[in-house]
Amino acid sequence: MKYCALVTIGLKKGILNPEGLNTKKALELLGFSSVVDVGTSKVFEITLDAPSKEAAKTEIDKMCVKLLCNPVVNEYTVTFR
Repeated sequence: MKYCALVTIGLKKGILNPEGLNTKKALELLGFSSVVDVGTSKVFEITLDAPSKEAAKTEIDKMCVKLLCNPVVNEYTVTFR
């Protein structure tokens, strides 16, 4: 069966996010004073053929560990469509 997974990779709490800080600053300069914080993340949409959703999740986890994220600074979530 085919499964479509959305893998969202972001920074762990406590890791400096210069892109988010710069975006927050720019939004404030544009008059959006209600912005409290801006975080950034990267989303991968991966479609794979697997015998079950659990098997697909296992494969996605392996992909994240081996390539998609750095476990020292990143955390990830997987959702299926």
